[in-house]
Amino acid sequence: MTGVRAGVSAGLLAAIVVLLVSAAAVLAVTTRDDGQDASRDTRTTAAGEWRALSSATLERTEVAAARIGRYVYVVGGFERRTGATTKAVERYDIRADRWKRLRSMPVGLNHPTAAAHRGKLYVHGGYTARRDLSSATARLFAYDPRRDRWSRLPKSRVPRAAHALAVLGNRLYAAGGKNDTGALRSLEVYDFARRRWRRGPRLRGPARDHMTGVSAGGFLYALAGRDGGRNFAVAERYSPRRGRWELLPSMRKARGGIASARVSGGRVVVFGGEESRGTVAEVELFEPRRRRWRSLPDMRTPRHGLGGVSLGDRVYAIEGGPRPGFHFSSAIEFLDVR
Repeated sequence: MTGVRAGVSAGLLAAIVVLLVSAAAVLAVTTRDDGQDASRDTRTTAAGEWRALSSATLERTEVAAARIGRYVYVVGGFERRTGATTKAVERYDIRADRWKRLRSMPVGLNHPTAAAHRGKLYVHGGYTARRDLSSATARLFAYDPRRDRWSRLPKSRVPRAAHALAVLGNRLYAAGGKNDTGALRSLEVYDFARRRWRRGPRLRGPARDHMTGVSAGGFLYALAGRDGGRNFAVAERYSPRRGRWELLPSMRKARGGIASARVSGGRVVVFGGEESRGTVAEVELFEPRRRRWRSLPDMRTPRHGLGGVSLGDRVYAIEGGPRPGFHFSSAIEFLDVR
């Protein structure tokens, strides 16, 4: 009888421990700050695994994306049904795993760029041609989600598309890209308070487009890209405090038509792209403290011309072409970065 009682007591104790752990896990999910991490999204991942979320309302490629709070905004690109440049704007609710169409942009844009600042969405540049990569614009648009309204802001000095764009402090930085004159090395800076553009120092690396830009650790990163049929692995960052560009160790994979996102510790994740052999599955993480790149798990659905955002240490790969050229996707997938 003593052995039986001990077994029952041990089993009861184990059950209580399991219940307490489960309750603690539920409490953690429901009390974390939605603005700082992805815990409101109840989907979880095994280590090293990309996971799919609910598909977007449109199948697109050559889009731009930015996150404001719990929402991801995806703008422009080429849309599969018409095969044409679109004005469309979609919003993805991270918490609810749900998509919604919003008020369209004033003009259709493919290869635009997007960034968020103080609760507003900013869209800069892109090509305005209906079915090709021509007629780059210098326009800057702002979208106010609370008023559901678009406004036009002062144009940049240089039209550009497929460039790097990011916000640092109270300024918007636009670097590289392409217009009718060819690939660019120029940098322009927009002051939100003064509503004025000014020139900045040129990229140290080659002129290129189909690159990606992200702000992290007080720097603007301008990464990879291509010029003509040549992809680059170049990585550089701009310090507003020093007013100069710095070349970084090259990425492991040359790529163009890519996306990036910032995660904790000022680290930068780069994913997607295309090359002659197909779309690029490899994902890379830059660790600024060690000044080195390391590999992350390959994408579940490799794509180019995609959008990229992050929430905490979770990165999202949004829409884009699953094959090189004129192909489309409505996929959104995420990876938890370790």
